[in-house]
Parts: sequence; structure tokens; C-alpha cells
Amino acid sequence: MNRKFLAIAAIVALSMVFTTGCASKKYVRQQSEPIIDKTNELDELTARTTKEIREVDSRAQSGIQAAQTKATEADQKALAAGKTADEAQTLASNAATRVNSLTNVVANLDNYRPVVETTVHFGFDQDHLTKKAKAALDQLAAEIPNTKHFIVVVEGNTDSVGDADYNYGLSQRRAASVIQYLAAEHQVPGFKIYEIGLGKDKAAATNANSRGRAKNRRVEVRLMTNIGEGEQAAETTPPGMQ
Repeated sequence: MNRKFLAIAAIVALSMVFTTGCASKKYVRQQSEPIIDKTNELDELTARTTKEIREVDSRAQSGIQAAQTKATEADQKALAAGKTADEAQTLASNAATRVNSLTNVVANLDNYRPVVETTVHFGFDQDHLTKKAKAALDQLAAEIPNTKHFIVVVEGNTDSVGDADYNYGLSQRRAASVIQYLAAEHQVPGFKIYEIGLGKDKAAATNANSRGRAKNRRVEVRLMTNIGEGEQAAETTPPGMQ
């Protein structure tokens, strides 16, 4: 009887221990699972945040580098523009000085006398110099070193054939070809030259026939000085024209 009772008591005790152990594990599991889940969420959130921070930092660095590159390019362009502006200002000042000098010369043109004159002719609707024309200009230019306070007056002309505006342009191109030759071959400064294109307005001969028109297709070139023979420089000599 006692043995049976003891066996039953042992079984009951083991059941209680097993039940209590299972209950404890279940409790622990119930309490720990939310913490583990929260920890995992925090880990994922931390990972995402770290990634986003790195991406933002990368974009920021790229943006800063791009901005620095553009700023450097802008500085370089500004320096180049400043240099170009300075050069343009210098050229403009020089041009203005020469224009003022030439204006004074033209204003006092009556005080100048011709030293030597020549006329070069052109083909119909042509503005290039012939071999004969270059030889004539060479002869005139040979007198320049011996002429003080000189200017060169270059007048372009055409015949009466064609539109008036076109002929003005053609006469200027003919005069320009003479000036270019004198500058390139004889180093005559541009500010020493007075140029004008007269078109058909100053005919040297009749335009009624081909011979007369051929004479009108010309450029008249005059080497002039404001110093008379045996005289000193005239008081009207413009600055910078010596």
C-alpha cells in the first residue's frame, strides 16, 4: 500500500516539475521574443540609416567637387575675359589716337603739298594689283624715307558701270589693296595713310567708251608733306604724324 502511494506521489511530483519547467520556458520565450524583434528592427533601421547617410555624403561630395570645378572654370573664363578686355581697350586707345591724328591731318590737308603722285589701274570689276601697278607703287614708296612729316592719300575710283553702292565698295577694295601692298612691302604705317573710296563720282575720263572707262578704273596715290622746300615743320603738324 505504501509503495503504491509513493509511486503515485513520485509521478505527481515529476508532473509538477515538468509542468512548471514548460511554463517557465514559455514565459521566458514570450518575454524575450518582442525584445529580439525590436532589436532586429533597430539593426535594420541602423543599417538603412547608415546606407542613406553614406549616399547623402557621396552626393554631397560629388556636388561640392562639381561646384569647385565650375568655380575654377568660371575664374579662368573671368581671367581670360579680363585679359581680352584689357587688350581690346589698348587696341581701342591706340586706334583712337591714330584716328585723332588722321582727323587732324585731314583737317589740315590744305597745308600739305604733294611730293610724288602715281595712278594704278585695274581690270573690269577687279581689285587686285597688276605687276605694272606694283612697280608704280614701288617707285612712290622709294621717296618715303626722304619725306618728313608725310602722309599717303589713297583714292579709289571706278567707271560708271553697275550699281552706285557696289561701285563705292569696289573703289574701297581697290584702295585697300594699295594700302595692304604699301604696308606689307614697304612698312608704311596705317595711321600715315588717308583712304577714301569715291566710286564713279570722280571720273578722270569719259565713261561713254571703253577707253575712258579703263582710265576711270584706278587708284590715285599721293605722297604728301606739310614741309615746304627748305622750310621747317609747319605749326599745324599733327601730333604723332612725324
